[in-house]
Amino acid sequence: MSKNMYQEAWNYALEELHNQYISEDRENEFIFNFNINYVSDENNVITVCVPSPFMKNQVTSKGSLEIIQNKLREVTGLNDLTLDCIVNKDFKSAEIPSDDDKEGSKAAESSSALTQSKPQSATVSNSKIENENNSPKQTPVKKHPQLSENFIFENFIPGDNSMFAYNAAISVAKEPGKARNPILFYGGSGLGKTHLMQAIGNYIYNQNPKLKICYISAESFTNEFTDSIRTKKTQEFKNKYRGLDILLLDDIHFLQGKEQTQEELFYTFNALFEKKAQMVFTCDRPIREIKNMADRLVSRLNNGLSIDIQIPKFENRYAILQKKIELQGKQLSPEIIEYIAKNIETNVRELESALTTVFSYEELTGRPLDLDSVKTLLHDLIQTNNAENISLEIIQKVVADAYQISVTDLKGKKKDKKYVIPRQISIYMAREMTEMSFMELGNEYSGKDHSTIMYAYKKIADLMKTDPSLESRIENLMREVKEYKK
Repeated sequence: MSKNMYQEAWNYALEELHNQYISEDRENEFIFNFNINYVSDENNVITVCVPSPFMKNQVTSKGSLEIIQNKLREVTGLNDLTLDCIVNKDFKSAEIPSDDDKEGSKAAESSSALTQSKPQSATVSNSKIENENNSPKQTPVKKHPQLSENFIFENFIPGDNSMFAYNAAISVAKEPGKARNPILFYGGSGLGKTHLMQAIGNYIYNQNPKLKICYISAESFTNEFTDSIRTKKTQEFKNKYRGLDILLLDDIHFLQGKEQTQEELFYTFNALFEKKAQMVFTCDRPIREIKNMADRLVSRLNNGLSIDIQIPKFENRYAILQKKIELQGKQLSPEIIEYIAKNIETNVRELESALTTVFSYEELTGRPLDLDSVKTLLHDLIQTNNAENISLEIIQKVVADAYQISVTDLKGKKKDKKYVIPRQISIYMAREMTEMSFMELGNEYSGKDHSTIMYAYKKIADLMKTDPSLESRIENLMREVKEYKK
């Protein structure tokens, strides 16, 4: 039987599955788990390839091969059609062909699967914003002086960690000052809070450039307010901010302990809310966890929509890297992208830093990039994500600070709930992030028996399975621990 007999059926099956995942809001999942190339076919066996043993395990364990096989059987009517997956380190992805491509090319010359160096998924993702959210492409045609042209909806890759925030941001951009006002994005550094905030501003500005839009950090807001007091121009300050149509205030945790600035923001908030001006805030943690913040301001900020942006999962980090590479007009092999996505877990900023490093090396030396050279280049950056650099002392300090208790109480024997839960969380984190045994941990927690430490670990592990908010909180605390030395 001739080879490549089922090439066109493969192309059609992949395109059908791609469209299905888009309709289910799972495109990032498809981008990673169906990164598979057709090779050939013979005797009702289709040989396909992936770029690495890790990817072979991924597409097998996630059921991707079985899903494609079932779709092919449905398309061809052949129930004995099977797939054989091999690893090919010279793997090069190609775009899913359009209808015109399929009509104008021979089956043996066409290719299927997703793009790697130039991903089809990015194009589809942009159209998804337009079709599902009735939002036109976001590329700014007018430049707002305070907003970055790079912070637009097109350049944001949402995943499970940020899809809610992403959709809410588009909703606010389309109807500012209405149902979702104020909106607060919170989470760790480098997770996309400022990107979404400025994307809202860019979108609104391009729809109506006459609106008064101000993007400012809480630190600059504080400095400007303090300066207005010194120069006796507080009325000018009030007129400026209370006359806005859109206020984008970044990093409001900076206002901690700054009573006069908080009071001014409280009255500014009231004035803007009354005139239905849209307010968007960002913070590094839930607003109620900020120390020394006025209760009435906290109450105002909590009256709107507060959204936690979590650490991106592996599939999302992989898709983000693909998009960043495409925007720079560069190329990286799948195994390098996979290596970076697996080893840099903290935030998007670290992913960008990794790409800057590898591309700078390539440009300045003229040497081609391979996995070994990338491992050497990123050694220091990746080491900061490894457990060997993490100490129990750092874990205890991060958790104690987050729950506003002392490290002494965290390690001690007090049985109040305000101490027990953080203590158990720190034990869970220590066990996950260090090589310490239960017995060693017991010695560090007031000489507790190892069975008590095991109980604490298991309790948190079980709670995380049923409480997504606790899982998110612990992931964020782990990120803080990994970034502590930076």
